[in-house]
Amino acid sequence: MGPGARLAALLAVLALGTGDPERAAARGDTFSALTSVARALGPERRLLGLLRRYLRGEEARLRDLTRFYDKVLSLHEDSTTPVANPLLAFTLIKRLQSDWRNVVHSLEASENIRALKDGYEKVEQDLPAFEDLEGAARALMRLQDVYMLNVKGLARGVFQRVTGSAITDLYSPKRLFSLTGDDCFQVGKAGNVSCALSLSREFLLYSPDNKRMARNVLKYERLLAESPNQVVTEAVIQRPNIPHLQTRDTYEGLCQTLGSQPTLYQIPSLYCSYETNSNAYLLLQPIRKEVIHLEPYIALYHDFISDSEAQKIREFAEPWLQRSVVASGEKQLQVEYRISKSAWLKDTVDPMLVTLNHRIAALTGLDVRPPYAEYLQVVNYGIGGHYEPHFDHATSPSSPLYRMKSGNRVATFMIYLSSVEAGGATAFIYANLSVPVVKNAALFWWNLHRSGEGDSDTLHAGCPVLVGDKWVANKWIHEYGQEFRRPCSSSPED
Repeated sequence: MGPGARLAALLAVLALGTGDPERAAARGDTFSALTSVARALGPERRLLGLLRRYLRGEEARLRDLTRFYDKVLSLHEDSTTPVANPLLAFTLIKRLQSDWRNVVHSLEASENIRALKDGYEKVEQDLPAFEDLEGAARALMRLQDVYMLNVKGLARGVFQRVTGSAITDLYSPKRLFSLTGDDCFQVGKAGNVSCALSLSREFLLYSPDNKRMARNVLKYERLLAESPNQVVTEAVIQRPNIPHLQTRDTYEGLCQTLGSQPTLYQIPSLYCSYETNSNAYLLLQPIRKEVIHLEPYIALYHDFISDSEAQKIREFAEPWLQRSVVASGEKQLQVEYRISKSAWLKDTVDPMLVTLNHRIAALTGLDVRPPYAEYLQVVNYGIGGHYEPHFDHATSPSSPLYRMKSGNRVATFMIYLSSVEAGGATAFIYANLSVPVVKNAALFWWNLHRSGEGDSDTLHAGCPVLVGDKWVANKWIHEYGQEFRRPCSSSPED
């Protein structure tokens, strides 16, 4: 069992939860994009207002109860007060018959809590679903697993990797946000039930009087009995069903570098330049180009867009974001190995997008007009958002890409629309390099050889976002329309 699975199992010992799958299906995607998580602050602000009104009502009620308590206590402390006093006798009977009943069955208390419940029910449809809590918990385990985070440190709000006696600070937050014991219990909801049951039983051997652990044992046994076909629900990261699973260690190692690539003095053939591509459009404002790799060819164009352009693209896309999917045969599926939301922007949305396409075309020399290229896809990553090793080009004839009748994806042009504090690098597995998130820069690479065959060396991944709000925009360019712009070759080596 790996460290991530072990952590999940240990946390699962402590608690498991139940949820409403219908509501989860309707609004269970909050965790998959950080902009959706940010929107969840709105409902919580409304809940804070409701809670404030409830607390004020309860404070007034408690002040009345305190006065009642002090008054009755003073009567009991005065032993000289004669019970024979008819006024005392009357008030005693009244208290016992009426006042205490009102205290125990307070209508005011019921009205206060009812108002809070009514307000909560109005906000409830806008709150994250149980699936979001599970997704966020799995995201924490993913970050711990991929970046080898110290578990105790993470619970204290510290992002450190501990290997032997060496401690590496991956991120130093200005303010520490630590996890409570209950927070850790909730992470266990995404855990391994069967292993949790085994560990709980072992725990009871050392602490047989632990009532909570005994209740957990009964709960796990009931869950396993109700779902005999799902006895093992391993809290491990699901990965694509491709013949590259052996690349996991390389992938995670590249992610752990938080973005690194060869420098000029290491490989002299790599270079930086001001790129015009012999295009008049770029003569007055060349793009700063950094060649990162030659085979496959990967280039990074710095300051490709401005801050205002990046912001506008994010604003255009945000209302249309939907959970990102992957192609599986002829189907489009939501999967655990791709956590993000995405939206497609047509050129007609704003003239700025037309200008952006002109700039991409000038720089790459390719035709990026539909149908020779896809619309701009804007992606926002969620908590621990990532996309495990994959190809951008189709590897199967049944891929939905071929329905576009414009050939395979010959090239990828990916624009970083934001920066992140840590993580989120683009890792090229076989090229053995990772490119950090560089705000406003664009990453370009060829997916196909000149022969039209897919370049297997372009296997790449979006590393989990450790801290930050990662936005990217993808422009996928297809084969058709590029015949005279990137001539074909009969040699599979080209």
